[in-house]
Amino acid sequence: MADHFPGQKRAGARMRAPLQVADAINRPLTALMAENGLSKCEILTALSQYYDCPYEEYDEDLMVSTDIMKRVDPEKLKDRLWLPVSVREGHAEVIASRPHEPKIIDDVKKTLGVDSVDFRVALPDDLIRIIENNQDLNPGFPPEAGRTSLAKTRTYLAGVRSSLALQRTSMAKARTALAFLRTGISSVTIGVALIKLFGGGIFLPLELLLLAGGAAAVVDGLIWYVPARGPALKNQDYQEPARDVAGMTALSTLNEEEEPGFARSGVIAGAGRLRRGWRRLSPVMRRRFLANDRTDLAEGRTVNASLRTTMAQARTGLAFARTGVAFGGLGLGLLKKLPSPGWNYFYYFLIAAGALMVLEGFYWYLPGYRAGRNGLAIFINSLKEDTIWDEVFPPLSRFRKKAPPVSARQAPGIWGTTGLALERTVLAERRNLMSRLRTVMAYSRTGMACIRTGMSIAGVGGALLVVVLHGGPGWRVVPVLLITAGFLLAADGVRWSLTSEKVRREYSYCRGEFEIHLPDYGKPARQWGKVVFDDDL
Repeated sequence: MADHFPGQKRAGARMRAPLQVADAINRPLTALMAENGLSKCEILTALSQYYDCPYEEYDEDLMVSTDIMKRVDPEKLKDRLWLPVSVREGHAEVIASRPHEPKIIDDVKKTLGVDSVDFRVALPDDLIRIIENNQDLNPGFPPEAGRTSLAKTRTYLAGVRSSLALQRTSMAKARTALAFLRTGISSVTIGVALIKLFGGGIFLPLELLLLAGGAAAVVDGLIWYVPARGPALKNQDYQEPARDVAGMTALSTLNEEEEPGFARSGVIAGAGRLRRGWRRLSPVMRRRFLANDRTDLAEGRTVNASLRTTMAQARTGLAFARTGVAFGGLGLGLLKKLPSPGWNYFYYFLIAAGALMVLEGFYWYLPGYRAGRNGLAIFINSLKEDTIWDEVFPPLSRFRKKAPPVSARQAPGIWGTTGLALERTVLAERRNLMSRLRTVMAYSRTGMACIRTGMSIAGVGGALLVVVLHGGPGWRVVPVLLITAGFLLAADGVRWSLTSEKVRREYSYCRGEFEIHLPDYGKPARQWGKVVFDDDL
């Protein structure tokens, strides 16, 4: 078979036989001809002579205009094996693996709405790579792994994080309102106690001021709290799609026109092998991997933001429980020390309202407890994961045993590798570190809230125990239970706080001497200037 091709100027009749053989045995023409000792150049030359048209090899710089790509379905073109490179005035120029075949010509004219077609011939593998390159994909990657698709997914993830931030703001407002409520209750309690102790007299203006101020604080707290309660209760947590840890996948957005959701592709065959040859990849192929890395990092920040939101909900629940304990404790104390047929129903209302608030508060607390454990586990596990540092700069991977290698002096000049893509990925990794640390600090704040709530519960229990010291055994059960529950909750909060404090001491929030190149493409890269950020965060 090899004797038919090299050096022939007219290969039409001689190409027909191998083409028919390739079709008959269902094997690629290139494999069939390569077995006969032909180089790729010889195969392309023979195909060009056979089809009487120029040939085209894969070239990363061969890009089709966006207007043309909008008119075709790239995934279908991979099956049909043709790609338009220009369309104007009823004429198209097309790369195809089987030019001049009637079904290809009909398909091109129908799809592009043209009357005439000029062809270039390309090998099927090269043609698929040309199409994938115009989709901004690495070999064998699904459409959702294109940089534009990934950027869109990152934008949607940013929207999710903004929604979570708004929810945390609403919960902070709710906690402030609950603080107003507790302050108002304390003021009313002191006012009532002064009236009972001193009656009217010279203290009456102070007593009335305390009662009026406390009532105003309670009303104002309710005005703040009721509108904030709805957003605070709304479930806006980010549900991370299942990920196959055995290989690389791509995150994509679903239902963009309605409520965006997220899904992951299957494992991308060959992605791991391709990435292990990082130093042999072109800059464009590297940037595609980095875009996927940034999307995964954005998802990681979204997961952390969701965990922080759940822990903020838990802190709001604990504040709600503290308020409920204050209500219930006030009702029990008044019922014991100031019983009155006319006021007893109000005291019962305070006790019942306080009990319901405590129950709902701890209902909010349980998801936050789980989120805190998950956040701490994510931080610890993240220190064992491979990152861009381990793949691009293997010698630096040892630094991750103690701290992320984000100091410029550890590898001079690394920031100019593929334009700014690597820098953005490195910065994204740093943001993720900060996000994980913020999640650990949220874990600490939640522990502090547990301590405050526990001590408040124990304090109310102690006060009630003093008040009912001379009562029957039945009156002492509730205070003892409150004291016990309060100390247990406070002890758990101390455990949370100490654990997160250890992490905070070991990992500084930001490491110094972070440099970014300022590219000037009119000069050699070694002459580019740099901006250096000191450790001032």
